[in-house]
Amino acid sequence: MTIGEHLDALHGLPAFTFPGPGAPTDRLPEPDSVAWRLDSDVYDADEAWADLFTRFRAAVDTNRVRALIIGPWQDAYDSAPTEIFEALVESRDAFPALRALFVGDLTMEESEISWINQTDVAPLLNAYPALEEFGVRGGTGLEFTALRHGALRRLVAETGGLPVGVVRGIGASDLPALEHLDLWLGTPDYGGDSEAADLEPILSGARLPRLRHLALRNSEMQDAVAAAVAAAPVVERLEVLDLSMGVLTDEGAVALLSGQPLTHLKKLDLHHNYLTEAVAERVRQTLVPVGVDVDLDRDDAEEDTEDDGTVWRYVAVGE
Repeated sequence: MTIGEHLDALHGLPAFTFPGPGAPTDRLPEPDSVAWRLDSDVYDADEAWADLFTRFRAAVDTNRVRALIIGPWQDAYDSAPTEIFEALVESRDAFPALRALFVGDLTMEESEISWINQTDVAPLLNAYPALEEFGVRGGTGLEFTALRHGALRRLVAETGGLPVGVVRGIGASDLPALEHLDLWLGTPDYGGDSEAADLEPILSGARLPRLRHLALRNSEMQDAVAAAVAAAPVVERLEVLDLSMGVLTDEGAVALLSGQPLTHLKKLDLHHNYLTEAVAERVRQTLVPVGVDVDLDRDDAEEDTEDDGTVWRYVAVGE
């Protein structure tokens, strides 16, 4: 699996790319009718990001902007979006209606996911206390300093390797309104150095009283994650549990089924897995008859076996 297309929507609004330098801006959509996408060029930008942002603020009534998508910036594979973060923080009073922000909407052709540089996202969240959705793509240099945010309902981190500091920072944060948490844990090869034990503050649910959708996916340690989830207090209040895109084998699936009941879920997503048909059928027979929507599609999950019998399995999104 690769990320080959940009986001087409955010916060229920269709994405619209702000025109490039020299393009007319006299027939733009209403400011609150779209998710505005601001992008430069990774390799050969015709315009500095600061100039793009200045043009955008001059052409669009930012008092009415509800959603922003930050696309490529110059040398994103080598430079963090520090300038972008600083501009957004400094301009916070110009965006009183902003409710959704996604940083790093880059496709594979623009930068592999694990090459995208990031930085500490906490200043952005602190600058926008009314923000309801926040997403970030890319794990290199990504940080999440523990914070309290009373409005955030949806938090997404898409990476080929999520640093342990980010996992711990989220776990230590007070997010009383959060309903949807989606973490792509990734692999150690690309910076995913957390262990299942690091998820405990999240799985306890103590700081996440409204969580209903939990995704801990794209993980090389998916069996250990599944075993931890099996006894996690937060599960009883979930509607959707997503352990997809990772290296989930029979061991993890059996541990999950042997733990607390999952029959209250609306959906269990295990797509891209390495289950035998016998265990996959056991999952179906346990949950489908009681109305749980179960996704067991193996997608493009493939195994490589070496001459010595070593079996290699892969997450859906790595490099």
